[in-house]
Amino acid sequence: MESANQVTELLVDWGNGNESGFDGLFAVVYDELRRLASSYMRRERSDHTLQTTALVHEAYLKLVRQSDSPLQSRIHFFAVAAKVMRQILIDHARARQYEKRGGGEPRISLDEAAIISDDRAEELVALDEALTVLAERDSRQSEIIELRFFGGLSIEETAAVLNVSPGTVMRDWTFARAWLKNQMANAK
Repeated sequence: MESANQVTELLVDWGNGNESGFDGLFAVVYDELRRLASSYMRRERSDHTLQTTALVHEAYLKLVRQSDSPLQSRIHFFAVAAKVMRQILIDHARARQYEKRGGGEPRISLDEAAIISDDRAEELVALDEALTVLAERDSRQSEIIELRFFGGLSIEETAAVLNVSPGTVMRDWTFARAWLKNQMANAK
């Protein structure tokens, strides 16, 4: 509980324009961000060259630049961090597909190396497209998928972020997973 309060206090400091608040925040949440990034990287091919640390640092840079909407709590911070990490991997997958299809000028990736195989890149882009369609149909279900699957939040934490009951999260989670599975199967 002390850590959650400390994170919230640092978020408030940062929101009030104190840059050292965000630096302090990063020091407090670094291990948890590494755990989150590590869970993403476990889903990638075993011989990729991007390390968990590089994903954490890239997410940190994006979070620093995104100071226009204040983060209100520890749970909110990790939900946004999870979304940022997912977007980094999706952007990388799209870049790989672009390059695979002869895409113009050479690009420089995070570590000047591919992080996922072509098959995984296509799968990740297809998942992102399916999540976009789901968000248009039911934004809460899409958010639940992001928070639970990509953010690693529990049912209770997800309910707190979305301000709904855990039962609602569970029902939406079950439906959204089935819907996504169907969409992904039809995309093949």
